[in-house]
Amino acid sequence: MNTLRNKVQLIGNLGNNPEIINLENGSKLAKFSLATNENYKNADGEKVTNTEWHNLVAWNKTAEIVEKYLEKGKEIAIEGKLTSRSYDDKEGNKRYITEVVVNELLMLGAK
Repeated sequence: MNTLRNKVQLIGNLGNNPEIINLENGSKLAKFSLATNENYKNADGEKVTNTEWHNLVAWNKTAEIVEKYLEKGKEIAIEGKLTSRSYDDKEGNKRYITEVVVNELLMLGAK
């Protein structure tokens, strides 16, 4: 059960084209967002779609796949883990961000 402690699985569509960053140490980083939709009926029986946005990051070989094959709107399935970090913005305010670090990636939909 230790492998289930911090595991995220999502299926959704890319909200933007990935941002690719080549670091000085030779590592590659891909940053992108993923939209997941949940459908339900409200009290009036109307269908409602709730969209959640997730910040994703991929490193090295996975980032190379992201760079080569993914673009805005592409449907994918990912497996990864949640990470949180903080930083100071330009005004000196502390900001917090939660991201999914992608370990596995599966491209879905039409080729």
